[in-house]
Amino acid sequence: MNAVKTSAPKVRNGRPMWGAVFSMALGVVVLIASEFMPVSLLTPVALDLGISQGHAGQAISVSGLFAVIASLLNAPLTGRLDRKKVLLGFTLLLTFSGLMVTFAANGTMFMAGRALLGVAIGGFWSMSTATVMRLVPPGTVAKGLALINGGNALAATVAAPLGSYLGQYIGWRGAFFVVVPLAVIAFIWQWRSIPSMPSEGVRRAAANPFGLLRIPQVALGMTGILFLFMGQFAVFTYLRPFLEEMTRLSVTQLSVVLLLLGAAGLVGTWLIGHLLQRRLYAYLIAIPLLMAAIAGLLIEWGTAPLAAGALLAVWGLVATPAPVAWGLWLSKALPDDAEAGGGLMVATIQLAITLGAGLGGLLFDAVGWWSPFALGLGLLVCSAFAAWAAMRKSEDLFLSPLRPGHQATPDGR
Repeated sequence: MNAVKTSAPKVRNGRPMWGAVFSMALGVVVLIASEFMPVSLLTPVALDLGISQGHAGQAISVSGLFAVIASLLNAPLTGRLDRKKVLLGFTLLLTFSGLMVTFAANGTMFMAGRALLGVAIGGFWSMSTATVMRLVPPGTVAKGLALINGGNALAATVAAPLGSYLGQYIGWRGAFFVVVPLAVIAFIWQWRSIPSMPSEGVRRAAANPFGLLRIPQVALGMTGILFLFMGQFAVFTYLRPFLEEMTRLSVTQLSVVLLLLGAAGLVGTWLIGHLLQRRLYAYLIAIPLLMAAIAGLLIEWGTAPLAAGALLAVWGLVATPAPVAWGLWLSKALPDDAEAGGGLMVATIQLAITLGAGLGGLLFDAVGWWSPFALGLGLLVCSAFAAWAAMRKSEDLFLSPLRPGHQATPDGR
């Protein structure tokens, strides 16, 4: 893959544009809140639209499917356009999605709105790392990614309980509409704060992001990401039935534990931005190993409420910031192909979530509550091994500062 000069250095050499990064973080809050809002509103949505709860539950699957498609096609289809305009377009789609869902007259219109949301999610996330690389100096990319992922952690923590609370007082349509003015604010803020980022041509990787997998370190890194998120969601998806049936927590206790998990995730996301400046691969290896250990300890001690609560707090502390670490890896592994690589990474994560949750569910029903945790443990160990292998393949690249314009080559150097 021949290097193509980009305009990134022109932006980086100026002052860090933290206002633009915060505007993106607000966009992420709205995206993720919109994505997970249906979790606590399935019953009223199904009753009002005259569809089954299972049909209504496909709202999340639909958005995930379109997120995968958009993440892979964004760079090939929009690579020659000003990146600011493309980001604003995805934020505008987010706004239209909220309006379509709010005023949906039937299940088809509701799902169409969710499909638009998926396009916004996949497109926005696929551009996030590459955009941060152009907004802040190289030494603060980890901090910028942590800020954006902090919006992700915050929204994932509050979306379901907030949707449930609002749904009681203003109905499910009102709950979905709340995100619309926030999306408008994000659009205006991004329009005012993000500088023009003209494209200077489409790299070969943008036309076929899968071609990046020919680079050994990228293939190993994406394998590590796949196993990490498969393992995480094999466990995380079934925490609620585990805590209700095995730990026997009340509804109030369950809410406290999940809130603690989310709060620990926010702390971890804040900390990781400071820790990743050195020894990136040490964290890429340690995070899944710690998560695997927690999955094993939950099988052994998870029936004790205090032990379960403490273990899940540590889980939130180490698992939530994992995307920040892999986002920084992406910025170093593919400095000139970060957008195409971001699309491939988003697609890998979405596929991993689907596979992890699906396989975990099959095991949960067929074998027992402990089996998704055991599956997650094995997958997370595989993730750590893949990260270690990628480190061995590209040791010179990642254990020393990157030279300006340095690009990974197929031999990992």
